[in-house]
Amino acid sequence: MTGPMTDTDVAIVGAGAAGLAAAKMLGEVGVPFVLLEASHRIGGRAYTEEVGNGAPFDLGCHWMHSASRNPFVAIADAQGFDYDKHGHAGRGLIDGVWTSAAEEAEFETFKARNSEAIARAAASGPDVAAAKVTERENRWTLLHDYFFSLWTSFDIDRVSIVDLETYIDTDENWPLKQGYGALVARHAAGVPVTLNAQVTAIDWSGKALRLTTPKGEVRAKKAIVTVSTGILAGGHIRFDPALPDWKQEAVAGLPLGDHNRICLIYDRDVFGTEMPRGVALLNEGAEPMSFNIRPFGYDYVVGLTGGRFAGWLERAGVAASVDLAKENLRKAFGADIVKHVVGHNVTAWREDPWVRGAYSAALPGQTPQRARLAEPLDERLFFAGEATSIESYSTAHGAHLSGIEAAREVARALGYTQDLT
Repeated sequence: MTGPMTDTDVAIVGAGAAGLAAAKMLGEVGVPFVLLEASHRIGGRAYTEEVGNGAPFDLGCHWMHSASRNPFVAIADAQGFDYDKHGHAGRGLIDGVWTSAAEEAEFETFKARNSEAIARAAASGPDVAAAKVTERENRWTLLHDYFFSLWTSFDIDRVSIVDLETYIDTDENWPLKQGYGALVARHAAGVPVTLNAQVTAIDWSGKALRLTTPKGEVRAKKAIVTVSTGILAGGHIRFDPALPDWKQEAVAGLPLGDHNRICLIYDRDVFGTEMPRGVALLNEGAEPMSFNIRPFGYDYVVGLTGGRFAGWLERAGVAASVDLAKENLRKAFGADIVKHVVGHNVTAWREDPWVRGAYSAALPGQTPQRARLAEPLDERLFFAGEATSIESYSTAHGAHLSGIEAAREVARALGYTQDLT
């Protein structure tokens, strides 16, 4: 370890959406803080890169979910960002044949029927995996299960029905043209952060907390830990004393699943104006894969994978992901459809050393762990992040709101009572 000792009131661990929101809140009320980020950048799972001719591509979050109650909509308006209130409307293509209007309606009815079944079962108990209460022998089961793996980052046999029902979904999912990661970063402009400062240990045995980083030790009165449950479960931060059993059980009950995005970059538009902006492909003998086709007119397509299959494909490597996406497009549209692919960008969130997965889901029976994960320890260690959000978990806005709430709790505990609404 190098560097001097730093003394502060609050140490914030992690500069994702939660940590950045906490830092902004503390800064606004005048609470001294240090924001420590292990990576070379801010944003965490909110991350936009430029691909092709400078087009923004979201490697992580892309949709402002439940938009009418999502604070990032107002932030996007204030920052001059553009978004689409209609999303990327799509159609299905089964073995090269477009689904009819009647089939699309049938699938929507199937989804609604199974959502109602989940709601009824969650209300009556016991808490079981969603696969236990949804239709397993319908022609639409495979496609529904695929989309479920994108929504939750887990397969349908692992996710709590009660957790699903606590999430508030207004069915307003608005993608951002300039990128969600870019918006999170723009909103955080001016927030002081120490990058490349992985917190490897938090000693809370004494009166002051002591946080170990490669850039020196930080001594603080309070800490807000915003890292993912993947980092906490992996023991990448050593706590002294160790986190109590109930806190570790909360972490274990809210694991991160798998969700990855395969971006194929084109040198021109080969799809034309008649192509739907979203296409779900069902090719015989293959896992379903959906694509966002030239979102906002950018010359790329994005293939989406989730759950166990996404994890397997990530382990198979970038080349395997690109080849599979191309093969799905070839089967659907013919060999010429990939001739003008000139590049790619493939996410691998499980392998990201600062995240270790996509986003959290509660295992069956584990929904109460979200509230327990959020509970502070000794009024000195506070916790935030999407996994602590009961109503908006797995989202950037859920993380954002949890960071604000944790910062308010810390400020009150330190005696700051002004401007905490």
